[in-house]
Amino acid sequence: EYDRVLTAVNAGAASLSFVGSGFIVLCYVLFKELRKFSFKLVFYLALSDMLCSFFSMVGDPSRGFFCYSHGYSTHFFCVASFLWTTTIAFTLHRTVVRHKTDVEDMEAMFHLYVWGTSLVMTVVRSIGNNHSLGTWCWSQSGRTGKAIHFITFYMPLWGAILYNGFTYFQVISMLKNARRMAVGMSDRAYQSDARAEMKALNRWGYYPLILIGAWAFGTINRIHDFIEPGHKIFWLSLLDVGTSALMGLFNSIAYGLNSSVRRAIYERFPDRLQRWFPNSRFRNQQESELVAL
Repeated sequence: EYDRVLTAVNAGAASLSFVGSGFIVLCYVLFKELRKFSFKLVFYLALSDMLCSFFSMVGDPSRGFFCYSHGYSTHFFCVASFLWTTTIAFTLHRTVVRHKTDVEDMEAMFHLYVWGTSLVMTVVRSIGNNHSLGTWCWSQSGRTGKAIHFITFYMPLWGAILYNGFTYFQVISMLKNARRMAVGMSDRAYQSDARAEMKALNRWGYYPLILIGAWAFGTINRIHDFIEPGHKIFWLSLLDVGTSALMGLFNSIAYGLNSSVRRAIYERFPDRLQRWFPNSRFRNQQESELVAL
């Protein structure tokens, strides 16, 4: 009974993430104007989320091969997902705080860092592997396997969360200081630019919270399972499975559905969007841009 509920919740949440991240991937493929370096990183993030969600959905606990494919593939692409968020944070910090313009030259290094680290973490995870063919193929039954799983996934995850939080804090603090200086100098043009940047970065400041919201219950559940392996807490397992599987959806909304994507969609389908959403901000945004021009 409980196993069926957890399986259904995992499949449902992963399906939402697959659709959300797949939408961002589709937008990148269809709209050439989105193929800038900053959104290219979002595309790689969405692609990792989409594949993570896909393998999470196809995992079949009753069949060993599919259970193993679920465990290793989900581990690889979920690690890649949160590592891509660190490249986005790094790019923002290097551009805004350090005023460097060489981030596009680092794309190959980003790929080596993300895919290489994900592969190493997945291979190391195979040490002491003893999958339990239960509801959650991603978990392991052996004590050594549980410890290595925690080391190869949750420790890098929380390292990424701390790095992203610290980086965004520095970026936002710098822009706040720049805005205060602009107010002191009564530089209206700079004040306007600073306000626009602050509006965007205040939203970006919530990005580290996405990873926390997606994996906090999973972290707690893994620690509890390691300490008391024979005592499962159903509601904690439910929150663990549900929130972690929704990571792709959270990322697609936060990182992907920005003004550039909305503008590209509106420009491609203006008549249809006006008919469906006559009072939406798609049209208001387009009108304000025309007035500005």
